[in-house]
Amino acid sequence: MHSDLTNIDRTDVAELLARYLVGLDADPLDDDWAGGLFTADAIVEFPMSAHRGLAGMAGYHRDALGNFAATQHLGSPPVVQVAGDRAGLRANLTSTHVHHATRDGGPPELFRTGTLVDGDAVRTDAGWRLSRLSFRVQWMDGRPPAGSS
Repeated sequence: MHSDLTNIDRTDVAELLARYLVGLDADPLDDDWAGGLFTADAIVEFPMSAHRGLAGMAGYHRDALGNFAATQHLGSPPVVQVAGDRAGLRANLTSTHVHHATRDGGPPELFRTGTLVDGDAVRTDAGWRLSRLSFRVQWMDGRPPAGSS
Protein backbone atom coordinates (compact mmCIF):
# COMPACT_ATOMS: atom_id res chain seq x y z
CA MET A 1 0.00 0.00 0.00
CA HIS A 2 2.75 2.48 0.91
CA SER A 3 4.43 1.91 -2.45
CA ASP A 4 1.16 2.67 -4.26
CA LEU A 5 0.83 5.99 -2.39
CA THR A 6 4.44 6.90 -3.18
CA ASN A 7 3.81 6.19 -6.88
CA ILE A 8 0.69 8.40 -6.80
CA ASP A 9 2.73 11.15 -5.12
CA ARG A 10 5.48 10.84 -7.76
CA THR A 11 2.86 11.13 -10.50
CA ASP A 12 1.27 14.17 -8.83
CA VAL A 13 4.64 15.93 -8.48
CA ALA A 14 5.63 15.08 -12.07
CA GLU A 15 2.31 16.50 -13.25
CA LEU A 16 3.10 19.81 -11.51
CA LEU A 17 6.19 20.26 -13.68
CA ALA A 18 4.29 19.23 -16.81
CA ARG A 19 1.47 21.71 -16.05
CA TYR A 20 4.04 24.43 -15.42
CA LEU A 21 5.78 23.88 -18.76
CA VAL A 22 2.61 23.52 -20.83
CA GLY A 23 1.12 26.50 -19.03
CA LEU A 24 4.04 28.70 -20.09
CA ASP A 25 3.06 28.11 -23.70
CA ALA A 26 -0.71 27.73 -23.61
CA ASP A 27 -2.37 29.07 -20.46
CA PRO A 28 -3.21 32.54 -19.22
CA LEU A 29 -0.40 33.25 -16.77
CA ASP A 30 -2.59 34.63 -14.01
CA ASP A 31 -2.88 34.22 -10.24
CA ASP A 32 -5.02 31.08 -10.63
CA TRP A 33 -2.29 29.48 -12.77
CA ALA A 34 0.39 30.38 -10.22
CA GLY A 35 -1.70 29.37 -7.20
CA GLY A 36 -2.38 25.95 -8.69
CA LEU A 37 1.36 25.32 -9.02
CA PHE A 38 3.33 27.15 -6.32
CA THR A 39 3.51 27.54 -2.55
CA ALA A 40 3.16 31.01 -1.02
CA ASP A 41 6.94 31.24 -0.50
CA ALA A 42 8.04 29.54 -3.74
CA ILE A 43 11.18 30.62 -5.53
CA VAL A 44 11.87 30.33 -9.26
CA GLU A 45 15.50 30.84 -10.27
CA PHE A 46 16.74 31.42 -13.81
CA PRO A 47 20.34 32.33 -14.70
CA MET A 48 19.32 35.94 -15.40
CA SER A 49 16.77 36.57 -12.63
CA ALA A 50 14.69 35.05 -9.85
CA HIS A 51 11.37 35.59 -8.15
CA ARG A 52 10.33 34.69 -4.61
CA GLY A 53 6.75 34.38 -3.39
CA LEU A 54 3.39 33.65 -4.95
CA ALA A 55 2.56 37.36 -5.11
CA GLY A 56 3.76 38.56 -8.51
CA MET A 57 4.76 35.08 -9.73
CA ALA A 58 2.36 35.18 -12.69
CA GLY A 59 3.48 38.68 -13.69
CA TYR A 60 7.13 37.68 -13.44
CA HIS A 61 6.53 34.88 -15.95
CA ARG A 62 4.34 37.06 -18.23
CA ASP A 63 7.05 39.73 -18.35
CA ALA A 64 9.78 37.21 -19.19
CA LEU A 65 7.76 35.52 -21.91
CA GLY A 66 6.60 38.87 -23.29
CA ASN A 67 10.04 39.15 -24.88
CA PHE A 68 8.89 36.54 -27.41
CA ALA A 69 6.09 36.09 -29.93
CA ALA A 70 5.76 32.40 -28.99
CA THR A 71 7.48 29.71 -26.92
CA GLN A 72 7.55 25.94 -26.67
CA HIS A 73 8.90 24.15 -23.60
CA LEU A 74 9.50 20.40 -23.95
CA GLY A 75 10.42 18.61 -20.72
CA SER A 76 11.64 15.10 -20.11
CA PRO A 77 9.79 12.92 -17.65
CA PRO A 78 11.11 14.12 -14.29
CA VAL A 79 12.94 11.97 -11.80
CA VAL A 80 10.93 12.42 -8.59
CA GLN A 81 11.98 11.35 -5.10
CA VAL A 82 9.29 11.51 -2.41
CA ALA A 83 10.05 11.64 1.31
CA GLY A 84 6.83 12.05 3.27
CA ASP A 85 5.33 15.46 2.51
CA ARG A 86 8.35 16.67 0.53
CA ALA A 87 9.65 15.75 -2.89
CA GLY A 88 12.58 16.60 -5.12
CA LEU A 89 12.51 16.58 -8.90
CA ARG A 90 14.98 16.80 -11.76
CA ALA A 91 14.33 16.97 -15.48
CA ASN A 92 15.76 18.07 -18.79
CA LEU A 93 14.13 20.87 -20.74
CA THR A 94 14.48 22.05 -24.32
CA SER A 95 12.92 25.45 -24.96
CA THR A 96 12.34 27.26 -28.23
CA HIS A 97 11.59 30.97 -28.11
CA VAL A 98 10.38 32.81 -31.22
CA HIS A 99 11.47 36.43 -31.35
CA HIS A 100 8.94 39.02 -32.46
CA ALA A 101 8.83 39.67 -36.23
CA THR A 102 11.49 41.94 -37.62
CA ARG A 103 10.69 45.25 -39.29
CA ASP A 104 12.27 44.12 -42.56
CA GLY A 105 9.66 41.38 -42.95
CA GLY A 106 12.13 38.52 -42.60
CA PRO A 107 11.32 35.41 -40.62
CA PRO A 108 11.56 35.81 -36.85
CA GLU A 109 14.73 34.53 -35.20
CA LEU A 110 14.69 31.57 -32.83
CA PHE A 111 16.42 31.32 -29.47
CA ARG A 112 16.81 27.77 -28.16
CA THR A 113 18.10 26.43 -24.86
CA GLY A 114 18.86 23.09 -23.26
CA THR A 115 18.33 23.31 -19.52
CA LEU A 116 18.55 21.19 -16.40
CA VAL A 117 15.60 21.73 -14.04
CA ASP A 118 15.94 21.05 -10.34
CA GLY A 119 13.09 21.58 -7.92
CA ASP A 120 11.26 20.83 -4.71
CA ALA A 121 7.59 20.30 -3.95
CA VAL A 122 5.62 20.07 -0.73
CA ARG A 123 2.28 18.51 0.08
CA THR A 124 -0.21 21.20 1.11
CA ASP A 125 -3.89 21.14 2.07
CA ALA A 126 -4.59 21.90 -1.61
CA GLY A 127 -2.32 19.10 -2.87
CA TRP A 128 1.28 19.11 -4.05
CA ARG A 129 2.78 22.52 -4.89
CA LEU A 130 6.20 23.58 -6.16
CA SER A 131 8.29 25.35 -3.55
CA ARG A 132 11.38 25.79 -5.73
CA LEU A 133 12.33 25.56 -9.38
CA SER A 134 15.88 26.23 -10.50
CA PHE A 135 16.97 26.30 -14.14
CA ARG A 136 20.59 25.79 -15.25
CA VAL A 137 21.21 26.41 -18.94
CA GLN A 138 23.52 23.82 -20.49
CA TRP A 139 23.56 25.25 -24.02
CA MET A 140 22.11 28.08 -26.09
CA ASP A 141 21.55 28.64 -29.78
CA GLY A 142 20.49 31.94 -31.26
CA ARG A 143 20.06 35.43 -29.85
CA PRO A 144 18.84 35.70 -26.26
CA PRO A 145 16.36 38.47 -25.42
CA ALA A 146 17.76 41.96 -24.92
CA GLY A 147 19.01 42.54 -21.40
CA SER A 148 19.85 38.91 -20.57
CA SER A 149 23.31 37.53 -20.20
